[in-house]
Amino acid sequence: MIDITLLGTAATMPLPERALTAVHLSFSGRSILFDCGEGTQTAARKAHVSLMKTDLIALTHYHGDHIFGLPGLLQTFGCLGRTDPLIITGPDGLEEAMQPVLQLCGSLPFSVSLFHLPQNGVSLSDLIPHWGSDSMLIPVPTRHRVESQGYWFSLRRPGKFNPAAAAEHGIPQKSWSLLQRGNPVTLEDGTVVLPQQILGPDRKGLNIIFSGDTAPCGTLVEAASGADLLICEATYGDDELACQAEKYGHCTFSQAARMAVEAEVKRLWLTHFSQIMENPEDCLPFAQKIFPEAVCGTDGMKITLRYSDDMPLPHRP
Repeated sequence: MIDITLLGTAATMPLPERALTAVHLSFSGRSILFDCGEGTQTAARKAHVSLMKTDLIALTHYHGDHIFGLPGLLQTFGCLGRTDPLIITGPDGLEEAMQPVLQLCGSLPFSVSLFHLPQNGVSLSDLIPHWGSDSMLIPVPTRHRVESQGYWFSLRRPGKFNPAAAAEHGIPQKSWSLLQRGNPVTLEDGTVVLPQQILGPDRKGLNIIFSGDTAPCGTLVEAASGADLLICEATYGDDELACQAEKYGHCTFSQAARMAVEAEVKRLWLTHFSQIMENPEDCLPFAQKIFPEAVCGTDGMKITLRYSDDMPLPHRP
């Protein structure tokens, strides 16, 4: 299962009830932070989310409302004695954007590695050994005023374990969990048993898409196909602001909803609301007339995604 928490839902400037963009994803003690706008640390504390064990920070682009929370967060990590390495990824320009951020932080007691995801993504075990081989992160090109990308996160679900096949191969029960996690097992006689010899075909896993800032684009729709959750920017609520949204590389509520319909996603969370919207819920009908299950995100809103189709509604703080 995967826990998703919206930490910030504001665009451009923070408001008393809305921090700037940040989304926290965690499962099995592992976690990713998508963007890190101003107010991320405070929002995390309010939402009872620990950022200390964040393994990877995935930035969508380098506008201030998506990265100005980084210097403070990295310094907090250092003050609290973090020694685990941290990876930061983002689109082209990562090194130039992070140079002043890291200079502001000064000396840190942990390493910070800057990494560009390849076009076809990576198994996160290739970056972070303790993640195992069950998760994948792929960059999604998006359409904003600057170089930008969203992210497609996938959690693989292995096939069913076959105890009879394990017994036939002479695999001790204490080693079954290794095979279930996708690792081979070496028997006392040197024989190597691969997971695919014991497990059935992969079952449907979980897929989450985070758009970052973008105008409507086909690459995002394609990546989000059948996703369990699409977290999509919806900077402008009213359709009358579509020209302004296009000018600045953003979406309206209805445009985000149309992408959700085209992609046939299960859930749509709208976020990144302009400060001109006092109450985003007032504009929700623009989205719901197209995608009835659309939800306005709020800071601290969270959901636990499970493999079962019987999932709870998001919890609002």
